[in-house]
Amino acid sequence: MYEPNLLSIAPPLLAIILAITTRQVIISLSVGILIGYSILDSVNPLSGLALAIEGVINVFSDAGDTRVLIFTLVIGGLIATIEKVGGVNGFISLLESKSWVDKPSKAKWLAYGTGIVVFIESNMTLLVAGSISRPLFDRYKVAREKLAYIIDSTSAPICIMIPLNAWGALIISLTESSNIENPLQVFIAAIPFNLYPIIVVLFSAFVIWRNINIGPMRAAQARTEEGQLLWPNATPMVDPSILNAQQVMVQKTKRAL
Repeated sequence: MYEPNLLSIAPPLLAIILAITTRQVIISLSVGILIGYSILDSVNPLSGLALAIEGVINVFSDAGDTRVLIFTLVIGGLIATIEKVGGVNGFISLLESKSWVDKPSKAKWLAYGTGIVVFIESNMTLLVAGSISRPLFDRYKVAREKLAYIIDSTSAPICIMIPLNAWGALIISLTESSNIENPLQVFIAAIPFNLYPIIVVLFSAFVIWRNINIGPMRAAQARTEEGQLLWPNATPMVDPSILNAQQVMVQKTKRAL
């Protein structure tokens, strides 16, 4: 049996470093998995590769894991399709025509509210809030880094405190497997003690209200106000064709109005 040592932190550390430097998440995670299985088998890369492939295949033997993967792919594809056909821009045009979102502060509150209202699953919340809010943040010159902070501070923290989603179901099932009676009641009673998500949600609202930008966030905001959405040599994580389609649709909508 493998004895834990300092090599145990090598796979996740390497995966994180590769993800940051290459911006290729799937490749970085794959390398981390390969290194991990190789370490388990006496640092043998050949048998580690075979074990890694078997481990990935075994993920699909679990119905719950398979549902999560398929659900994420379906939601991601659906949102990309809606963006491609101009649905997001139509929604944004509606918000602006009604004066519901006509300045930077309202764009930030929209991202915040979306992150709270869409609580079915944290990844879905990130996808929906990001897709809706990104064009508005770009239009009103609010840093995309601020958008990432807002939706990340509302998606998972809100989901972790609500039993009617994937997070809640997981926690309740883990509680039940620990032979604790009334797991749902225990979950609800524990909500006030979830200090981190509560503080994060409230503090992000305070940041929006007071328009706080500190350190790197201040630099990112200054860059955005100068008309640069990204840092020089930065690689967009969104398909450029989608962004171009959004810009074309926005121009058509403006001419129509």
